[in-house]
Formats: sequence, structure tokens, C-alpha cells
Amino acid sequence: MNKRKPGIDRRQLLKGSLALGLASLLTPRGTWANDSPAVTLPFERGRRPLVAFPQKRPLMVMTTRPPQLETPFHIFNEDIFTPNDAFFVRWHLANIPREIDVNTFRLTIHGQVNQSLSLSLHELHTQFEQVEIAAVCQCSGNSRGFFQPRVPGGQWGNGAMGNANWKGIRLRDLLHRAGIEADAVQVRFDGLDLPVAPATADFRKSLALDDALQEEVLVAHSMNGEALPMLNGFPLRLVVPGWYATYWVKMLNDIEVLNQADQNFWTTHAYRLPANPCHCVNPGESLTDTVPMGKMPVRSFITNLEEGRTIPGGAPCTISGIAFDQGHGIDRVLVSVDGGQQWQSARLGKDYGDFSFRPWEAQFIPKPGHAYALQSLAINRIGESQRFSARWNPNGYLRNVVETVNIQAG
Repeated sequence: MNKRKPGIDRRQLLKGSLALGLASLLTPRGTWANDSPAVTLPFERGRRPLVAFPQKRPLMVMTTRPPQLETPFHIFNEDIFTPNDAFFVRWHLANIPREIDVNTFRLTIHGQVNQSLSLSLHELHTQFEQVEIAAVCQCSGNSRGFFQPRVPGGQWGNGAMGNANWKGIRLRDLLHRAGIEADAVQVRFDGLDLPVAPATADFRKSLALDDALQEEVLVAHSMNGEALPMLNGFPLRLVVPGWYATYWVKMLNDIEVLNQADQNFWTTHAYRLPANPCHCVNPGESLTDTVPMGKMPVRSFITNLEEGRTIPGGAPCTISGIAFDQGHGIDRVLVSVDGGQQWQSARLGKDYGDFSFRPWEAQFIPKPGHAYALQSLAINRIGESQRFSARWNPNGYLRNVVETVNIQAG
């Protein structure tokens, strides 16, 4: 595998709107202290300083090494597509390249193929069809901080997700160019990030061959019309619409076709779920059989009204938000203002594709002096909906409970 980290070519990066001091990639601009701007998430130890890293506006910092940055939730009310400089960041390994030479960078495809390939960025841009897809990228642990009882792992709020227009090359076009041998069963992906300690497993992820060959799976070089930000995987990242972001390998430089099931740590030990229909257990219950993390369940959020907000009574109030799922598409969204006792249909907004956020809105007239418990319930086109009670598993995955926003009418 090629994990070279040579010097940067400034002229080429300027063309990609990436002119910045990459030597300080992992160093936020400025410092912060206890009195710095911050957001306090509504769970224990929820204070998050707001810090601007290179190519990023101030985001909520969970860790700096490796970088884990959360999108402030109000961003999701501003545009259906999450701006690149506000897109969340999650790395597993702290040894991230600070420099990438776009002239010498190569994407290698090897293993159970008829011919190994070593492709330059220029070849990827000019020799293959360029396709674009709108898709949600959501961290597996998004909303983990709300689990009760608490579980270990990064204590994300609801902002470890984002929606973007991704552009690149179909993975299957690359695999077909290499030629897939008859005994191939999986495809494994590796990026340029490396462990700090020798004992730490390199971060690699695998997909079954059939999943890797789906037409929506891309090797992306752009998001929202611009080159990928460094912290979001420049120059290439795998885009697997409908699947959790653990499979969206960043700084992708190595694709290996396997003739047996991948046995690396990040497949056999990490990102595992209880092997039952709900992928959940009771707290304290022993966990025996597990299965790998996979696709995302249906979710929705209210984005324009925050917890504790006071709104004018007696006038129409708009409730708006977003919904998404693993790619079946959103069929309808129901809204309740009384904590789920009664429901009304929301109006769905523009459909940007089955893997994208789907906007929605509803209205009601609040009575002065009354309190309201707002909820949204999304249902996809095959009838799957959100849960009314939060599932629990020891790794804090798959939260898709109906969320509640409490407001007051003045």
C-alpha cells in the first residue's frame, strides 16, 4: 500500500481553492480557554468550545488529536446542503498528512483483479465519467451523548452529520477497469492517515462486493462544487450513500479486492451491533453475537426552533426541519405539538434525491401562555419509521428516536 506523504504543490491546490497553511492543518486558529465562545449540549460534560480549524468556521471541538469537530445545530436550518466549512470532522487516527502533492498522488487498485492500477488525480478526472449525488454523511455515533445510561465513545450531540453534493467517479467503473476476478468477495479501503503507536490498527474498512458495485458508491474529489477540504478527506474520499460514515474512508489512496472476508480490527471488533432485529440490548445485558454496522435508519429533526424557545402566541408558527434515511426516500413526515398525542402531516419540500436531506414544514397557532412539546416522525417509502422509544446498545449507535423540542408561547 502507498502511504506516501510528499510535499504540497501550491499551484494545483490554489486551483482547487485550497490555499491555506497546511503545515498547521491540525492546529486550530487561535487558542481557547474556559471563557472562550462555547456551546453547551444538553447532557453531562456537554460544554464544547467553538474553534476555527483551517478551512473551517468555528465548530464544536470534542477532541483535537485526532480532530473531532461537530456542526452547530442551527447550521441545518440555513441550507439543505451543509457548507463545506461547517461540515463535521471525525478522524480515527491522529497521524494525518499535513501535505499532499497532487501531482504525485496515486490511487492504487490491486488484489483480486486482472490488472493492478495506479491512477493519478488527472487520470481520474479525465478518463472516467464524472457523476454527482446528494447524500447524507452521518457519523455512527451521532447523538451518542443522549444515550441513557451513558456509554463510552465520543459524546456527540446531533451535529455529527451533514448533507452535500458529492462529485467523483463511480467505484464500480474503477473496479471494472481493473477487472474483478471470479473469486472476489469484498473490497477493502485504506487512506493516508496512520496510527501514532505501532500497536494501533491502521484504519481500514471493507464492503461486500455487491455493495461496492452499487451505482451510487463514489470515489469523490469534490463536495458542494469545491475540492474536498483537507479535514474532510482531500484529495479523495469514499462516498457510500445510505451507509454510516465509518465506511466513507478519507484521503483514500488504496483499494484492495479480497477473496475472503476482511479480518482487520475495524471490521471484526469495532463498529459492531447486537445481532438481533433491533440491534439493541438492555443496559447491563451481556453481548454475545454481533454484526457489523451498516446502513442508517430513518431520522428527522426540527431545525428552526430550539429547546426552551419562547414564541409569540396567537400567530401562525412554522415548524420546519429535515428528514433522511438509507436511500428508500422519505414518503411523509408527521408533526405533533402535544408530545405525540395528535399528529398532522407536514408538507415535504424539494426532493434532492433519495440519499439527501428532505426539507419539510408544518404550521400551528399556539395559544398565549401555553407550553408545547414539538415532535416530528419521518416515514420512508417502504414504511419504516422512527422509534418512539430510544434503543440502547453499548456502543451508542443507531439512535433514531422521535426527538422532542419544548417551547413556550408568550
